[in-house]
Amino acid sequence: MKKVALIGSCGSIGMQVLEVVRRHPEEFEIVALATRSENLIFDSQVAEFRPRLAAAFTTDRYRAIAVAKCAEADIIFNAAGGFEGLEYSLAAVRAGKTLALANKESIICGGEILLPLARKKGVQIIPVDSEHSAIWQCLDFGQKPVRRLVITASGGPFKGQPREVLDKVTPEEALKHPTWKMGRKISIDSATLMNKGFEIIEAHGLFGVPYENIDAVIQPQSVVHSLVEFTDGSTLAQLSYPTMQVPIQLALSYPSRLDLAVQPIDYTQPFSLDFQPLVKEEYPCFALALECGQAGGVLPCALNAADEVAVAAFLEGRISFTDIFRVTESVVSKTRQTGVRSFTQLEETDAIARTLAKKIIDGL
Repeated sequence: MKKVALIGSCGSIGMQVLEVVRRHPEEFEIVALATRSENLIFDSQVAEFRPRLAAAFTTDRYRAIAVAKCAEADIIFNAAGGFEGLEYSLAAVRAGKTLALANKESIICGGEILLPLARKKGVQIIPVDSEHSAIWQCLDFGQKPVRRLVITASGGPFKGQPREVLDKVTPEEALKHPTWKMGRKISIDSATLMNKGFEIIEAHGLFGVPYENIDAVIQPQSVVHSLVEFTDGSTLAQLSYPTMQVPIQLALSYPSRLDLAVQPIDYTQPFSLDFQPLVKEEYPCFALALECGQAGGVLPCALNAADEVAVAAFLEGRISFTDIFRVTESVVSKTRQTGVRSFTQLEETDAIARTLAKKIIDGL
């Protein structure tokens, strides 16, 4: 039985992790739980799974971070949201724990310190995002020489819409993703395609592929999750209907695959898969994320912080949809570029960027 320490248990991904554990009680045991703040959902999870250790980050930060170092755990599943997830990831890697990573900020903001540390410690980082899990599967759960990675995007709910329409988009409209059911923050990032730029930064860090060899394309059906092109010109792809249950369960069960009652693709029936170019000019947030990723240093961290503040302001109705780019671009342009040296430095960058983003929003 594999013992699991779960961080971010009350979020969308965390609750799906617990569904996997319920589905396969003979395979997995929850030994530790952490969430951001105490709530009734967390209380019910603790009562159901009876972990040895449970804590909320805002109530007892030290005890919550201890979940990522839980001695009894075989695997740490980091489904925390936002920048604070990086601290959990660093703690897990320092403790030598296998890390199932659903917290993209760990790579976006702190990849320059997390990934070298993981290599030094010999720690395996298992990707959970559907796109990166797809690449990992196509690479046979490892890293192999490739020519190109191709990450797919649905195009979001506003594909092809003119600027005058986007200026008037409401939060309710932006939250209606055409193919995926996700949390509010990532749904907005998917609508701006900021998330797709972040995913390219992740792919670069996780698989060591140069940015110039990573492409993003529109795949409206969200059935092809990523493709890997090898040096001989052959391409492997991972296909499934859009569900996070597949990558979540695989991250826990690796190297085995367990039964999962999701709808399989019926290849005996006619259907089509479309691929369309992703035009950067139509998605300025995507282009901005790529620029920050290629620049490296603290810029991706500043961008992530600004994006969290801007998305929250949009969801509250305080700024327009297109203002998300204005705020994030302004913060990045005002951030002093420097190399990443420590977690403390990234904390300072995160705080400064958030403060600056709030000031910019107040001035709009």
